[in-house]
Amino acid sequence: MDAQFLVSFALIVATFGLYIGIAIYNKAKATSDFYVAGRGVPPVFNGMAIGADWMSAASFIGLAGTVMLLGYDGLAYIMGWTGGYLLLTFLFAPQLRKYGRYTVPEFIGDRYQSNTARLIAAIATIIISFTYSVGQLSGSGVVIGRLLEVNASIGTLIGVVLIAFYSAMGGMKGITWTQVAQYVVLIIAYLIPVIFMAMQLTNNPIPWISYGEIINEMKAMDQELGITEYIVPFTENTKWQFLALMFTLMAGTAGLPHVIVRFYTVATMKAARWSGAWALLFIGLLYLSAPAYAAFSRFILMDRVAGSSIDNLPAWTTSWVDTGKLSVADTSGDGVLQWSEIVISNDIVVMATPEIANLGIFVIGLMAAGAMAAALSTAGGLMIAISAALSHDIYYRSINPHASEKKRLLVGRWSIVIATVVAGLVALNPPGAITQIVAWAFALASGSFFPALLLGVWWKRANGPGVIAGMIVGLSVTLGYIFAAKYGGFTILGIIDTGAGIFGAIAGVVTNLVVSLATKAPSKQVQEEVIDLRYPEQMTYKDGEVWMDDSSHSS
Repeated sequence: MDAQFLVSFALIVATFGLYIGIAIYNKAKATSDFYVAGRGVPPVFNGMAIGADWMSAASFIGLAGTVMLLGYDGLAYIMGWTGGYLLLTFLFAPQLRKYGRYTVPEFIGDRYQSNTARLIAAIATIIISFTYSVGQLSGSGVVIGRLLEVNASIGTLIGVVLIAFYSAMGGMKGITWTQVAQYVVLIIAYLIPVIFMAMQLTNNPIPWISYGEIINEMKAMDQELGITEYIVPFTENTKWQFLALMFTLMAGTAGLPHVIVRFYTVATMKAARWSGAWALLFIGLLYLSAPAYAAFSRFILMDRVAGSSIDNLPAWTTSWVDTGKLSVADTSGDGVLQWSEIVISNDIVVMATPEIANLGIFVIGLMAAGAMAAALSTAGGLMIAISAALSHDIYYRSINPHASEKKRLLVGRWSIVIATVVAGLVALNPPGAITQIVAWAFALASGSFFPALLLGVWWKRANGPGVIAGMIVGLSVTLGYIFAAKYGGFTILGIIDTGAGIFGAIAGVVTNLVVSLATKAPSKQVQEEVIDLRYPEQMTYKDGEVWMDDSSHSS
């Protein structure tokens, strides 16, 4: 065993021990612990947990690689995901917290007074969270596969066992505090390499400022090699695909059930808003760093690897070729590795960066631990969302409303184990790159939940038949477009499968509006509850007036 393996293995084992210890210490003993962590999480720690839940393997492992390979066009991921988080924080989070339910399907069922709507929302939660979790488990396979120098499929199976154990043990309460620890690990692991690379390449330790000069150098190298320039927009996809992808990720973010439920774990609307503010700060640290990572990694590959003798490539290339995520072949037969002959998966760029830049074994090990933290934190949150949909929204609210608390916890825990195993089996042969799979999950959320929540919170006339028709149509249009674009070659204005959410969201909103207006309006009580959501907790809207807690009121 080499020193690099031992250091990486030791760091990952130590962090896993920490996560499992936290999960056991914070074991859920009641259903409120299991679903919403007892609603007692302080905003700053909830912000960290949201950051960890949000910054998945797609963000940690895939985002910088996607930007590196797509150049300017990859910025749609950064702008879409970050902008969507603002939408969620301002449009939905405080209002949903004031409504006081456990899950998003429960809000939809009660707001629209429809069991059918709740069941459809629960099924949509399972589909979206399952799709998203395939990307996370695929990411954990990349990390563990590289660490143990085995195929990524074996790494995925190891990740399945770990996630199933600590998610089922702690529920939301355990997951929350585990995610706080995972955020600390992942952000340290992400920032240290990019800061070191900035020092190494620009003599400036602030990558967010210094990577501009590397971009300028790459521009000259691109022109010299006669390849598509890194900073030229719309070279990989059309302008419409860029805008559609950005919208899909924004609307999908605002409708993601496993992220929304994090706002249910705090005590008040005010705490929900502050959770959002803290989370934006914590998320920004990684999202502002991803373009710097992409630029530094691409520059090092162009400057130090391309142009090398095929017999004298850096040692790190062998290890990554073994994982199946890197291909270096002298197709021209001239004995020199050309830039066009390097085929690198965007899923390994960040993971390979410490080795590419020769940053030392400790940083390589730290990166592995951080990537695992990112994959596990989001996978844990997704499994809780699936479990809540199965055990609370379907089993308890529809099948067995008299189930004991012990029985509900048992169903919740088994739901997690089964969902993790099934998602792991699909992740053994993932249908796309990590960021692509995750983009599909966001597209499904933007087609189903975004219209339902937008109109449910901000339009009092929206009703049960409207939301049922809207979710079915939105989900169907999104799924149909994904399959048609990916497997049938069908596109509108050059919008490919990852931008499908824009069609689903439009279809969902229009259908909800038309059907709601064509059917009976909700009761006066429901309409007043919707208006009431827009006021702070100390105010209540009733009978056309705003009432204060001290019983005084004003028109």
